[in-house]
Amino acid sequence: MGSSSESAQLVAALHGMSSAQLSPGASGNASVKTSDGGMLISATGQVAANASPAELVYISPDGQIAGGQLKPSSEWHMHWQIYQDHQNAGGIVHCHSRFATVLACQRREIPAFHYMVAIAGGNSIPCAPYAIYGSKELSELVSLALSDRKACLLANHGQIAYSSDPIRALALAKEVEELAANYYFSLQNGGPSLLSEQEMCDVLAQYANYGRQT
Repeated sequence: MGSSSESAQLVAALHGMSSAQLSPGASGNASVKTSDGGMLISATGQVAANASPAELVYISPDGQIAGGQLKPSSEWHMHWQIYQDHQNAGGIVHCHSRFATVLACQRREIPAFHYMVAIAGGNSIPCAPYAIYGSKELSELVSLALSDRKACLLANHGQIAYSSDPIRALALAKEVEELAANYYFSLQNGGPSLLSEQEMCDVLAQYANYGRQT
């Protein structure tokens, strides 16, 4: 059912998502992979700022929701699919942050306009095709867009990011939002000069040790 430390991490990520103003009201959701291979996820209609451990929902490794709990986020299928397909995912944050959502509504990816795009794992941050929220189709499209990536936009929807735990996933979602804002503003003045494939390959090679003390 999830340990107290897993619950605490998820609640901290939800509170952090709210304080960073990444998702208004109850529009965002987050999850953590539990030690048994299941997950804890925020409940549907949950205002992130008010999240508590008692309001998290446990979903088993085979996608079953035990009785006696609140209803999970309508996007729980998307979280569950990512955990199934991406074994290094330990925490997920999905939000409707302003600039990422603007680009998503234009169905734009974030290209290699800045070397920090590499933080998502590649030379771009892709945009998954549109499908209605909460659907199996959306889950599959997003999981596919995350091939060799840790974050992507969702067409006409928002963004999603995963990492080894929810706190790191939140940090990545914040970076994606900042990149989205910078890219959006650069488009207002003729558009940015993009880094070449080789330049991004060099960045990605160097990125293996980014932010780490040796």
